Amino acid sequence: MAEPSELMRGFVPTPEHPLVVVTGAGFSAPSGIPTFRGAEGYWTVGSRQYHPQEMATHEAWTAMPREVWRWYLYRRGVCRRAEPNEAHRMLARLEQRHGDGLRIVTQNVDGLHLRAGNTLERMALVHGDIDLMRDTVTDEIVPMPPEAVLPDREAPLTDEIWASLVHPRTGNRCRPHILWFDEFYEEHLYRSDTAIRWGRRAGAVVVIGTSGAARMPWLVAQGAMAAGCPLIDVNPEDNPFRELAARYLRGGWLAEGAVEGLASLAGGLLC
Repeated sequence: MAEPSELMRGFVPTPEHPLVVVTGAGFSAPSGIPTFRGAEGYWTVGSRQYHPQEMATHEAWTAMPREVWRWYLYRRGVCRRAEPNEAHRMLARLEQRHGDGLRIVTQNVDGLHLRAGNTLERMALVHGDIDLMRDTVTDEIVPMPPEAVLPDREAPLTDEIWASLVHPRTGNRCRPHILWFDEFYEEHLYRSDTAIRWGRRAGAVVVIGTSGAARMPWLVAQGAMAAGCPLIDVNPEDNPFRELAARYLRGGWLAEGAVEGLASLAGGLLC
């Protein structure tokens, strides 16, 4: 293990060996977005309360598609009311400065990276995007209607909104463009293979605000270690990536939040 500042000293991101930043729920926490895996994500249907790991499944979609949509449209309302935080804005400035020298792999579906100014071409939205929906027959991804949003968890999903959640050309029913717990990563939907390739050719990988519960950050981190590049974990909480970085010769960690940690690491790259 080494000091993160030493690992980043002299590093200049390039398109061939970019800075790859992996962002999890902790990255959006300063924007006020809950993880939805806790109490904020619980959802009541009739007399039964469902956990997020039950709602965010293809099984739930098959059994009660309208309730799954209602849950996601409530979540969309929460995300819409949030604003990008300073960590999002720093990543946008890094992309403006380094172009293809920055790649973002995000587990967050809230759309805040895009709203801050990062470009879709340099991102892998490996868990999807809450502002998009997908044709259940063709897999074509289209924007969700702007009016398809619920202000709170008590709001009903009206017949008018339900009727709008179809592909505008095919008329097929659409589903949220989100990777569910009982599904697998697929390149044509989530750029998952692309994210792994970025990790393997990275000049440095920084993992910010992820608990390690999902598989993709591990695959990116493992690719970085196989390539021998620096791996840095930024998280105020103890987590498996901190342990991984501590055992790795070119690993390091910062027990800081997304804003403070990214500022510590990226200051020199923004000069």
